[in-house]
Amino acid sequence: MTSAELIKQIRRIEIKSKGLSNQLFSGEYHSAFKGKGMAFSEVREYQPGDDIRSIDWNVTARFGHPFVKIFEEEREMTVMLLVDVSASGSFGTIAKRKRELITEICATLAFSTIQNNDKIGVILFSDEVEKYIPPKKGRKHVLHIIRELIGYTPISKGTHIAGALQFLNNLVKKRSTVFLVSDFLSANFDDAFKVVARRHDLIPIRVNDAGEFVLPDAGLIQIFEPEQGTQCWIDSSDKKVREAFYKKVQSSEDALKKLFRTTGSDVCRVNTGDSYVIPLVNLFRKRGARV
Repeated sequence: MTSAELIKQIRRIEIKSKGLSNQLFSGEYHSAFKGKGMAFSEVREYQPGDDIRSIDWNVTARFGHPFVKIFEEEREMTVMLLVDVSASGSFGTIAKRKRELITEICATLAFSTIQNNDKIGVILFSDEVEKYIPPKKGRKHVLHIIRELIGYTPISKGTHIAGALQFLNNLVKKRSTVFLVSDFLSANFDDAFKVVARRHDLIPIRVNDAGEFVLPDAGLIQIFEPEQGTQCWIDSSDKKVREAFYKKVQSSEDALKKLFRTTGSDVCRVNTGDSYVIPLVNLFRKRGARV
């Protein structure tokens, strides 16, 4: 990709993502993701109905009549995007590849974050942590993130979610909102997921393609595994082959659902053939309704 093409693509994604953030997600995001707590703002004279536990006894003693402390929500928080850049992101059978969809979702989340005056950082990972962008604010920072998401060439092809989660947990000590954006085609990350979910607000965003879950009856077909770089031929007209494929997919699905249910994680699932707007709005509204 040339520099001119990269700039054009960044601009296109900025216009689309920023527009969605302004029109659809600004209020939803604010309601869904609260700050880290309540901060002292000021004191005022006691009014009937005020909670007596909020009385500031020092000020009350000084002026001879009751005053109460006023607290405001501490809005600023840190958001981390934990983004899967493994080779499986190049897969896509319908509208676009998974990686293109992941980029647009992350850009929309990034603009929503800075619009709410929060910091946002990024960890790109494959089967190793590829790149870390520290949390900052501002449009320039978001454009830097988008540029990396579009133009970054991964060093490795595989996926190791557990390693990325462990890196995040060691790096980010302050409780943050973490969006784990991946197709979740990885193994043995349950323990790491549970550890991060206890410390942070961990939200999995699953980006998949319909072709990953159904093996068509199409005779002899060639299967390419992008992360391993291997390929083989299978007879998809064989009912036993299709059943074995289905059982493997279903087993992985059941395990993921159990993990997310156990950790109480709010899952957002997006397919390459669908718009990601409705799933994100539904995620925000679901969380906003609980607070």
